[in-house]
Amino acid sequence: MRSRRSWFIQSSFLLLSALLLTCNFSLAQQLPDSPNPAVPGQKDFFARLADFYRHDWFPTPPPTPSTPSPTPPRRGLPSPLDLPPFPNSDWSYGGSPVIGEPDTNTYPLMTALDQNRSRTKIYGWIAPSVNVSSSSRSNAPEANDVYPNRLELDQFVLYVERLPDSVQRDHIDWGYHLTGLYGTDYRYTTGKGYGTSQLLNDHHQYGFDPTLEYVDLYIPQVAGGLNLRLGRFISVPGIEAQLAPNNYIFSHSLLYAIDPFTDTGLMATLKLNDQWLVQAGITGGHDVALWTSDAKPSGTACLDYTTKSVNNNFYVCANGVNSGKYAYNNLQQYDATWYHKFSKTVHMASESWYMYERDVPAIAGTIPVELGANPAYCLPGEQRCTAPEYAAVNFLEKELSLHDFVSFRSDFLDDKKGQRTGYPTKYSENTFSWCHWFGTTVQLRPELRFERAWDRKAYDNGRDQNQITAASDLIFHF
Repeated sequence: MRSRRSWFIQSSFLLLSALLLTCNFSLAQQLPDSPNPAVPGQKDFFARLADFYRHDWFPTPPPTPSTPSPTPPRRGLPSPLDLPPFPNSDWSYGGSPVIGEPDTNTYPLMTALDQNRSRTKIYGWIAPSVNVSSSSRSNAPEANDVYPNRLELDQFVLYVERLPDSVQRDHIDWGYHLTGLYGTDYRYTTGKGYGTSQLLNDHHQYGFDPTLEYVDLYIPQVAGGLNLRLGRFISVPGIEAQLAPNNYIFSHSLLYAIDPFTDTGLMATLKLNDQWLVQAGITGGHDVALWTSDAKPSGTACLDYTTKSVNNNFYVCANGVNSGKYAYNNLQQYDATWYHKFSKTVHMASESWYMYERDVPAIAGTIPVELGANPAYCLPGEQRCTAPEYAAVNFLEKELSLHDFVSFRSDFLDDKKGQRTGYPTKYSENTFSWCHWFGTTVQLRPELRFERAWDRKAYDNGRDQNQITAASDLIFHF
């Protein structure tokens, strides 16, 4: 209990320190053409913060018809989705900001600090959740509500970021991003060398993780724009992400729960034209810091194509490719994503991947297992074997209004040697969810989920083949 309290104090101090240290920097970076000029002698910080939420939750129409604000410039195809209610307005790709998209985001905290006049922005969210489960010991491999039948704090996140201006074409620009995450979800971002002992040695329910720490350099003179990202970033492919607001549904698919989380290295993203984009990068491998013994040079290559109608997007990646020999999360991942828009209010997102590691120690063998890296159910007599996994997921999304959408997710995973989940079995999962926005700052996402392990008991620590959960999170943005 003392160590958990200590981590909470340390984590809170780090998040608060980042906020205080960056306030002066953000205030100094004034934009001359700010749409929200400050008025001297007006309300103080807390009054401005309260005003933001009041106007967001209880908007009042203008007394007379007004001319709509001009749309900010955008270079490229139009956005296919509405944001909100969806987590993104564009078909997403990782490792880079959306090239050609302006930064028009405003946040409660930045409005209270300096009326959104700086390019450095400080914001975040608090995301508690509650779940009721048929399991009593563990919901694994379900994520992000692995602890059954309880109320918990999943994420308390602080962002400090500056996005490069990728709309303009006349000068090189830069950006950066810093993230502090505290909560139970730190287990899904933990990388070896980044405070791993909280989870692997001490098994803390709550912990802190510096999830994203990188710089961006944008070079507009190369083709349609080149972005170079250096640091620790979200593993590139995939529909879902570790940060709560970036997902359709509160809980995550089985596919997501066992694939790579973060990478540390260099990623280059080149926009060839409005429809084609290519990426290439080198990292130290998945979920490891460059200074650990598990780090090894690993290559990533991706190709992204969007049709002119913006109704279809295809994104394929070879992610973290190296020798594939057993190490901490040294997954060789080959991933494909397809987004399809049926109509103005209906779209789907599909993803599949194949992953493996070579020379994984057998669960009944004599070769020591690395801390945090599971053994495999090899054939009798084998000391090592290759452990592959296959997975596929589909999201079907229906927009009801600018404040509501519903989701249906179907998910399949075959952990053939049990190296990722601890059980060699096929899994399926189906989830129905509703997302409701209060203004643009609070999200409520209740869901009902059913899943099954088809070949053996793999739920509730091996006590059941089926699991049903009813859960919800609430994301309060600041």
